[in-house]
Amino acid sequence: MSIQFQQTTLPNGLTILAESSDDARTSAVGFFVKAGTRDEQLPVMGVSHFLEHMMFKGTARRTADDVNREFDEIGADYNAYTSHEKTVYYAHVLPEFLANAVDLLGDMLRPALREDDFSMEKNVILEEISMYEDRPQWRLQDTLLEKYFADHALGYRVLGTNDSIKALQASQMREYFDHRYSPDNIVVSAAGQIDFDKLVADVQKIAGHWQPTGAKRDYASPKTMPGKHVMTDAKLNRHYIGLVCPGPSQQDDTRYAASVLSDVIGDSDGSKLYWALVDPGLADEADISHIGMDQTGCYLAYASCDPDRKEKVRDVLLNVLDDAASGITEQDVQRTKNKLATQATLHGESSAGRMRALGSQWLNLGKYTSLADEVEKMMAVTLDDIHQHLATKPFEKRCVIELGPGK
Repeated sequence: MSIQFQQTTLPNGLTILAESSDDARTSAVGFFVKAGTRDEQLPVMGVSHFLEHMMFKGTARRTADDVNREFDEIGADYNAYTSHEKTVYYAHVLPEFLANAVDLLGDMLRPALREDDFSMEKNVILEEISMYEDRPQWRLQDTLLEKYFADHALGYRVLGTNDSIKALQASQMREYFDHRYSPDNIVVSAAGQIDFDKLVADVQKIAGHWQPTGAKRDYASPKTMPGKHVMTDAKLNRHYIGLVCPGPSQQDDTRYAASVLSDVIGDSDGSKLYWALVDPGLADEADISHIGMDQTGCYLAYASCDPDRKEKVRDVLLNVLDDAASGITEQDVQRTKNKLATQATLHGESSAGRMRALGSQWLNLGKYTSLADEVEKMMAVTLDDIHQHLATKPFEKRCVIELGPGK
């Protein structure tokens, strides 16, 4: 299979990159905006996610119905999502419809932002916040990040809060959009069956006139706050434990060892936590994962159980993390590397999977790494690498929150 990577930057700073494959039968394209919750100011918390919703409300050329109808007419698998670090708009289509998808996505990224649409969608966002508030796992994670990252924007809630969304004004959203949705803050990523010259021409046509603003991310290091906290809710009948602690950033090569380590310890099936907590019936869920972010990172652990077993589950969870260095074998590392390599390869065989990987990679690193190179770096992780990483005591400075029934 012949795979070719190409990249260019338009005069206004917008970056276009593509990984084309002769054997691909589909095409995927995404507009990756380096604008997420960590780029917000506290008074407008949630504006990135709210703005994502507004992109589907129509443009100067299209109504909201037009946007959805035209995507459906070309049979697109399309959507968008917002995280702490980026907002992504994407479509996965047959190759003959790639130009249509580029035109649609590009047009969406210059939305009308009408006052009536803003007021109506505000109610949708508030309903979404209420829905997530009814989910203990999400409430726990939001509070965990708030406590751990303290005053840093990485602790802000992606959806915002009832207060921040109710107070948000359309003028504040427009100001945020005008600055952050700058072409020099956007990457267009494509993968699959791609004619790169035509892709560049299509993007140039829809976005070449956008004016750059020089938007930059604030990389002030978060002052993380270890600690222990307890939350109660009389409506609950389960007990939930969450933990966050330092981990490698997306720019740190030890992220490969961190991925292997977290999978050995806390994958949902067959890990140390699984055998210690889930298999014997102490907990119904237990896991830990490494979250590599832009210039920072963390580990997130989670467990849920019957309230009567909360002390036992908490003690076992922490003991597994603290004793990780003594419990991992060469066989554990090799088995996990094989699994992660398989997962990455299966994901990479999809045009949409490679498009997402390329766009995220470029936003963080500003360079291209092939799937083969990624797998090679993962497979190169050794037990010594794991031990060296554990010697930095990544699970020591942790913030633990428990949420369970009670007054």
